Amino acid sequence: MDKGGLRLGLALAAMVWALPAMANEKIAIQVNSADPQVMNMALNNALNMIQYYKDQGEDVQIELVTYGPGLNMLRADTSPVKARIEEMAMLGQPIHFRACANTLAGMTKKLGKEPPMVEEAEIVPSGAAYLVDLQRDGYAYLRP
Repeated sequence: MDKGGLRLGLALAAMVWALPAMANEKIAIQVNSADPQVMNMALNNALNMIQYYKDQGEDVQIELVTYGPGLNMLRADTSPVKARIEEMAMLGQPIHFRACANTLAGMTKKLGKEPPMVEEAEIVPSGAAYLVDLQRDGYAYLRP
């Protein structure tokens, strides 16, 4: 390789190295409380992290996992944060709302019918196990 080619190669390598990192941060947020303050804090944490990573030039993916009493967050009939969840979904925020099937089955048995879930809720077999799997897959874990 001649000196011109070597210089060009080094210049290209330096440019690629200098590009901002476009990492894809992955965060799992646990909600297992029926307390509206905890639910709002979880949503605030999610929005703050989205903005933080956006400001850093990075993408972020958030999995908000509800189980136990926290499943009330995703119930269409009891959620104190239903309007916020709908608004976040309409704005296309990178958040997936997960609901535990085990908790849902327990609530269904207790109520005698399945409680309605918000449209954004996606059912996972076990909320706790899903969190473990996310951590195994490299997700950072947060519990507000």
